[in-house]
Formats: sequence, structure tokens, C-alpha cells
Amino acid sequence: MAKAKKSKFGQDNLVGVLMSLPGLILLTLFVIVPFITAIYLSFFNVDFNMVQGPQFWGLEQYRRILVDPITSPIFYKALMNNMTFALIVVPAQTGLAVLLAVMLNAKLKGIAFFRTFFFMPVVFPMSLVAIIWALMFSRDSMGMLNGLLNLFSFGYIQPIDWLGDPNIALLSIALLSIWAGVGFQMVIVLAGLQEIPAELYEAASLDRANFWQRFWNVTVPGLRNTLIFVIIITTIFSLRLFDQVFILTKGGPIDATQTVMYQAVTSAFIEGNVGRASAITVIFVLIIIAITLLQRLVLRQNREVK
Repeated sequence: MAKAKKSKFGQDNLVGVLMSLPGLILLTLFVIVPFITAIYLSFFNVDFNMVQGPQFWGLEQYRRILVDPITSPIFYKALMNNMTFALIVVPAQTGLAVLLAVMLNAKLKGIAFFRTFFFMPVVFPMSLVAIIWALMFSRDSMGMLNGLLNLFSFGYIQPIDWLGDPNIALLSIALLSIWAGVGFQMVIVLAGLQEIPAELYEAASLDRANFWQRFWNVTVPGLRNTLIFVIIITTIFSLRLFDQVFILTKGGPIDATQTVMYQAVTSAFIEGNVGRASAITVIFVLIIIAITLLQRLVLRQNREVK
């Protein structure tokens, strides 16, 4: 009997390993191997614009990025832009996703259309979304946002340079990103809502709890694990900001929207400095891992099985 159980346990493990193998192979090929390569290249001065081959620099790339008084402020400015963007997008996108999920969880006619409508921006490539929003952000009165402001203010509010003003350019890109990505978080939260037992809402109704009381005492606790996952994923997505910046502002105006990913990509493919780009990538990946671990430590999931 014990031998049969041991054999069954071994078969289950084998099946689990085989089912995980495709994902592990892809993870190795597209994440682990490139990251190890980036670590290796970061110790060299690899510049496509130089005649000579790679030169071993040791930690010089890291010194220039982190502590050099001339070059390090550029990196820290980009990192601050990343953090500011995340602080705007993560709470706004998560809160809006919960609001939309609660609305779409209602059993109403035609609700499937609205679910598709709100999720549709996620399907579009970010490059296409950014180009469309570039037209909406147009600085003259022909831009959609400026046109609406002009209409509702009866001409009192003058056209705003959404992407050319250093004070609001990053906020404008955050607005675009929230609209484009909220559908993904909404679907995850919607799935979490449907896992909450209906008996809890029935009990709350018997206690004459109103909508907000049911929301704070039943919905939010029931979504705890889902919201933790959404917050962590949204943070990672927001920190890797690049496409919108590259298409809309090229890091400007005055580096107001320059991000770490933008620095890494432009260093490698525009300036040809692969060594610096690799060092930036290694530092940034470690920062993201540290932030994710900190979030997991602070936002502990409820592992109780009900």
C-alpha cells in the first residue's frame, strides 16, 4: 500500500515537472539567459561606435551610473520619474479596476458588451494607442482634450500643451497608461469577485447593510489576495514604462518623462553603448525585485482555505 502511494506521488511529480517544462524553457531562454548576458556585458565597455573590441571595465559602468557626480544625476532623474509614474498609476488603475469590476459584476442585460468594451484597449498594441492619444493630446484647439476643455469652459480655458509642458507631461502619459491598462486589472478583479461566496452578501443583506457596508466588509476582504496580485503586477508594468515615452515625448521635455527603460534602450540602440545599457538593466531589475519583495512582505496574502 505504501509502495503504491509512493508510486502515485512520483507520477504526480513527474506530470507536474512535464507540464511546467515549456514555461521553464521559455523563462530560461527569454529571461534568465538574457539577464546573465546583461550582467556579463555590464563589466565591459561595449560600444558599437568604437573601432576596437570590448574592453574590460569592471565596475566602472556601475560607478558612472550610481555615484559619478556628472552622469549619475541623469539616472536618478529617470528613476524618480519611474517612481512618480508608479505612484500615480498603481493606485488610480487599481481603484478604477475595482470600480469597473463591481459595476460589471452586476447581472444586467448587455453587460457582456461593456465587459468587452472596457477590455478592448488592452488588445491594441501600445504603439497604436500612443499614436491615437498623441492626436488627442495635440496642443492646439484641434486636439480632442483641448477641444473638450474649450467647449465646456466656453473658451475660458486656453489650449494646454499636454506633452510639451514639463509639469504635466508625465501626468498626461500616466492618464494614457491608466486608460490602456485598466481593462487587464478589471478582468482579474472581476474573476476575484465571482469567487466571493454569495452567502456572505445574503447575510449582510439580512443585517440590513447598505451598499458601502457590503463593499467594505464583504467585497474588499474577499478581494484581498486578488488586489495584492493586481498591485504587484501593476507596479511591475508601470516601472517598465517605455513605449509611451518613446513615441510621445522622446524623454522630454527637459527629461521630464525620461525613464530608466528609455535610458537603457537609447543607450544600446541609439548611442551604441551596450555596456552602459546592460549595467542600467541589471540595476533596474534588482530594484524591481527589491520593490516586489517589499510589497510581498508588507502585503501578506490570506492563505486560509475556506
